[in-house]
Amino acid sequence: DVGGTFTDAVAIGSEGGVRVAKVISTPADPSQGLEDALAVLGSEGVEAGDIRLLSHGTTVATNAILTRRRTRVVLLATEGFRDILGYRNGTRPDIYNLEPARPVDLVDRSDRLEVHERIGGQGEIVTPLTKDEIERVVGEVVARDPEAVAVALLFSYLDDRHERALGRALRRKLPGIPITLSAETAREFREYPRTATAAVNAALRPVVGRYLLLAKERARRLGVRAPFLVMQSNGGCVPADRAEREAHRLVLSGPAAGVTGLVALGRTTGTDRLISLDMGGTSLDVCLVSGDVVPVVPTQVVDGHPILSPSVNIETVGAGGGSIARVDRAGRLQVGPESAGAEPGPACYGQGGVHATVTDAHVVMGTLGPDVRLAGRLPLDAAAARRAVAAVGDDLGMSPEDAARGILSVTLAHMARALRRVSVERGIDPRDYSMVAFGGAGPLHASMLMRELRLASVLIPLHPGLFSAAGLVAADLRIDDSRTVLRALEPEAFPSFLAWFRESGSGLTRQLRQDGVARDRIRLVPSADIRYMGQGYDLSVPLSAVTMTALRLARRDFDELHRSVYGHANSDQGAEVVAVRMTAFGGLRPPPLPTIARGRQAPSPGARLGTRTLILPADRRPVRATVWQRSALLAVNRIEGPAILEQMDATTLVLRGQTARVDAHGNVWIRERAG
Repeated sequence: DVGGTFTDAVAIGSEGGVRVAKVISTPADPSQGLEDALAVLGSEGVEAGDIRLLSHGTTVATNAILTRRRTRVVLLATEGFRDILGYRNGTRPDIYNLEPARPVDLVDRSDRLEVHERIGGQGEIVTPLTKDEIERVVGEVVARDPEAVAVALLFSYLDDRHERALGRALRRKLPGIPITLSAETAREFREYPRTATAAVNAALRPVVGRYLLLAKERARRLGVRAPFLVMQSNGGCVPADRAEREAHRLVLSGPAAGVTGLVALGRTTGTDRLISLDMGGTSLDVCLVSGDVVPVVPTQVVDGHPILSPSVNIETVGAGGGSIARVDRAGRLQVGPESAGAEPGPACYGQGGVHATVTDAHVVMGTLGPDVRLAGRLPLDAAAARRAVAAVGDDLGMSPEDAARGILSVTLAHMARALRRVSVERGIDPRDYSMVAFGGAGPLHASMLMRELRLASVLIPLHPGLFSAAGLVAADLRIDDSRTVLRALEPEAFPSFLAWFRESGSGLTRQLRQDGVARDRIRLVPSADIRYMGQGYDLSVPLSAVTMTALRLARRDFDELHRSVYGHANSDQGAEVVAVRMTAFGGLRPPPLPTIARGRQAPSPGARLGTRTLILPADRRPVRATVWQRSALLAVNRIEGPAILEQMDATTLVLRGQTARVDAHGNVWIRERAG
């Protein structure tokens, strides 16, 4: 799992043995971090030739969009619709702002070309696409020397013959240049989101393609010959050879792996109500899971651009260990969203960083001790951290300790707001849920958030700083297919719905069989997007099977879901199927879960590292905490707070009045002491 600050690797053997590696990410060439992590695993005894599966989560697509790394894309649109990307959906995201900032254009206007053709709203040909027109358009495209081409013609989700004709001609004239057809990328209605999705995919394909090729070459150089899978935004994996063609599906690759691991952990612990707290060096990702299912939404929005691709339902905020603290012109303390990243990183990394970050604040407060080595090898420069935090304190008229408290308090407020957005603001009581804290910085903050939000408990996985990498091993292959239909949910339309589900299911099954998945490991999940007649928005309704009975029950299920989401339903109102969807899962056989040795309630004295003075936001006076080596803790061990649990990949804080308990798999459960 290649993150913005660290690259994490977890190797799980067929007998349950675990080896881990955590190295500094290399933003200039992320594949170097992948090679470095594999090399460390090699030094731990993982022979490259023994690797049977290599699964990869990457932020390359995410960073390409957020940093606006431009590739020259030429967009072909129906005559008169050249500016669909400029018009967007016609709404004002901030209605009270007289000068709202516009998202950066996905394609320069000079590189958007019109095609003299037209397909109507019923799929009829209004203006044919002639051979002469194809030659003219292809000539204009070639003259622009593009890195990628996107074709998004009007109503091609109904009939894509014109897109296919242009695609064939472009591929003949521009071999080696990726050509994206909107009907192949997202066969759904609403012209702007479909065009934006095609443009995003086209812009990402050169970047993602180059990266995946380089990553595979580096793995091969080390002797890895195993299948190479890439995590998608939907929480499932896909072979790397296909990932390049659907680069828009990789935008949330890294965070999705954490949610997949969260669901797998819920199965292991028998807990089906979980909230993830995935805090790394750059950002915080929060996701609420109810039941044994990865929560997925059909559309995601990244940097203001919609992408028609199923995505794990994650709330992201700019609050990470590397988030920079500063004092604005009004004298207010701000933390994030800017991050120090991996280069130069927080001041305490000793790599030239001078800005105070959340990590630096923890060093000043003592929650990160001077002897801690991040990733097991990076020493902390406590003096540099104190200088950086003291500079913020000078601007606020505070001591370094009070400034550090303030930085952490603001960060916790950002985190609590994100947790409330996925729970309280959706009508869900977070007190019924347990928080799973992971990422390098998640366990440092979990106990404080648990107390503020009155959560049931906090669960810290065995290797929290490597949890997303471990989640990759728990992921299945996944392929999604969809089509807009816009037909009334009535028996007359059922045969056409069933025909599409069966055709789609057969095609997805063939693809998974080609990927090497046994037929008995393939699972098909149909669903339909349904709304009341006249509504502008729809709800995704799962179908129990591809049968007439399941379609008849879909109306009842839709009414119940509408009542659950919006508080009301109207069974007398006609309903419409907006889109039909099919998801195919190819089950991979997960390795056995690791277990740890069993001890007694009292930890072994050898696990105790000493004591340390902590300065925490909720305590007026310094607190003396016991420091424990987490790798030396055994199942059944109990630790009373205040305490610090240190390990190679993360540090866990247990507050006064809380108890930490170790389970059979090495997970640490933190709960408030009764009374």
